Amino acid sequence: MKDIPLMPKATAVWLVENTSLSFKQIADFCNLHEVEVQGIADGEVAKGIKAYNPIIAGQLTREEIERSSKDVHRSLQLLKKELNISTKERKKPKYTPLSKRQDRPDAIMWLIKKYPELLDTQIARLIGTTKNTVVSIKKRTYWNFSNLSPKDPIAINLCSQLDLENALEKAKKKIEKERKKIEKEKMDSS
Repeated sequence: MKDIPLMPKATAVWLVENTSLSFKQIADFCNLHEVEVQGIADGEVAKGIKAYNPIIAGQLTREEIERSSKDVHRSLQLLKKELNISTKERKKPKYTPLSKRQDRPDAIMWLIKKYPELLDTQIARLIGTTKNTVVSIKKRTYWNFSNLSPKDPIAINLCSQLDLENALEKAKKKIEKERKKIEKEKMDSS
């Protein structure tokens, strides 16, 4: 997928009004058609759109615009920002709205099928339910088991991708540790 600036038409309006870039350069940068950029310059397209400055937004630098202005064949490069998404560890169980609580068993079933290496407690912590619920779904003794359909907990917003990846990493470390322990016991007994 090509990286495009935020609000591409508004960015194109600003670039047309404030730079000497070619229509092709602006069109390539904003992922628009050349004719559309020409229409913006003529005032036929994007009449009510307010110009959006990509320099202030941190998507372009003045130097990048100047380099591309001097060379017609050079395309503009969008500045890439490293986003460091940090999440705070929750100390108390998260609140799940009533409308999403019915999705918990479906999410548990999905996790059990997709990632059997996850411990029951890890699944319970991820979804925000009890270990007993996880065990009953695993053993197929859950009261409403016949009506369950596996659903991705990330897609239905019951846990984040980061939380799931961390849980999987812990589970894999634990499995590896147990495997090494068994190998060591076999070596000692030989």
